[in-house]
Amino acid sequence: MAVKVTNKTPLFGNRRSHACNATRHAQKPNLQKVTLSDGTSIKISARELRTLKRISNNVEEIDNNVDVAA
Repeated sequence: MAVKVTNKTPLFGNRRSHACNATRHAQKPNLQKVTLSDGTSIKISARELRTLKRISNNVEEIDNNVDVAA
């Protein structure tokens, strides 16, 4: 079972018809199941996944630059 890492929860509000009737509505977060390199599966939001990918690419670029300079 995937471990939920994020704190995101659904947002609740009302849908409004033309007659101004209110019905409850939930906007659920975009949670994605990701398997890490050690085999652990986690659930994180798509926004967090994007950020982690961007950060990990930057770290790899920095590591590659250090290896070339050394």
